[in-house]
Amino acid sequence: MEQLIGMLEQILENVANLAIVIFEFIGVVVIIYSGIRSFWKYTHRSHETKIFLAKGLAMGLEFKMGSEILRTVVVREWKEILLVAGIIALRASLTFLIHWEIKQEERDGETEETKLCDAKK
Repeated sequence: MEQLIGMLEQILENVANLAIVIFEFIGVVVIIYSGIRSFWKYTHRSHETKIFLAKGLAMGLEFKMGSEILRTVVVREWKEILLVAGIIALRASLTFLIHWEIKQEERDGETEETKLCDAKK
């Protein structure tokens, strides 16, 4: 019975480690893609550049935070748990900050559109 439990723990650890790598990779790809597309939008003077970049960064951070949450499955020592908790707290605060900035930028955009519509009337 103990051998079966040990084998299941090893399988869980392997699956979690694979998922961690996949989530980290996806997060990095999303951030890089968003950065490149945002630069392209910036060079073409698009008004939505900041929002697009912020949303891409937020999505990439969400994937990276998911990998950190999965990492809690495989950590065994309190030191590691505290380190992972700190990383999760930092990424969560960054995500919160980015979402706040997105809302501010969208509000500012709506205000600009309202002013433009009023000026045309």
